[in-house]
Amino acid sequence: MNPVPTPDQIAAARQALAAADPTLARAHAHTPVFEWRARPGGYEGLFRMIVEQQVSVASAAAIWARTVAGLGGVVTPQAVLALDIEGLRALGLSRPKASYGREIALAQVEGRIDLGHMAALSDEDAIAALTAIKGVGRWTAETYLMFCENRLDVFPGADIALQEAMRWADGVEARPNEKQAYVRAEIWRPHRAVAAHLLWGWYGGVRRGEIAL
Repeated sequence: MNPVPTPDQIAAARQALAAADPTLARAHAHTPVFEWRARPGGYEGLFRMIVEQQVSVASAAAIWARTVAGLGGVVTPQAVLALDIEGLRALGLSRPKASYGREIALAQVEGRIDLGHMAALSDEDAIAALTAIKGVGRWTAETYLMFCENRLDVFPGADIALQEAMRWADGVEARPNEKQAYVRAEIWRPHRAVAAHLLWGWYGGVRRGEIAL
C-alpha cells in the first residue's frame, strides 16, 4: 500500500492540475483544502465497499456494524466463508452482496488475488485483477485503489458526481458519459485521483450551498 498523500503533495498536485487545465482551475480556486479519503484496505476494505454501495450512509454503517458483530468482530475471508449465503443474509446483507463477499473471499484464499500485496501491480493490472472477481466492477476497483491503496493516478470515470462536476467545470449542458469522462481526464495525468478528490470536494460544496457555481 502506498502512503497517504500529505497535504503538501495534494497542494502541489492541485497547483499542477490548475496550471494544466484552465477549466479545472475554477474548481481549484473555489474548493477549500481537503484531506485524502483514505480507508483501510485488504479483504475487509474491499468487502466493506461492496456492502456500502447503493444504500444511505446511515444504512451502510448499520449493516456493516451488524456484519462485523456477526463475524465475531474480525472480517476475514475465512470468517465470511464459514457462513453460507443465508447466514450472511441474516446479518443484514442482500443476497448479491453476500454472494460477492464470498466470491472475493474465495479469490483471496485460492490465491487468485492477494489484496494485502497489490503494490507490485500497475494500476491497470490491479484493476484487471480486481474486476476478474465476480461482483467487483471497474468503479469499485478504481475507488478501492484510490481510497484503500492511495494510488494517485486512477480515475473512476463512471462516477456520476464526478461527471456532473466535470460538466460544471467545462460549462456545458450535458455531463460526459463514462467514456468521455476518461478521455477528458487524460490531461490530468499523473494526478487524476487528486483531480477526482478536487471535483468531489467542489461538487459537495456546491450541493451544500457552501460554494457558488
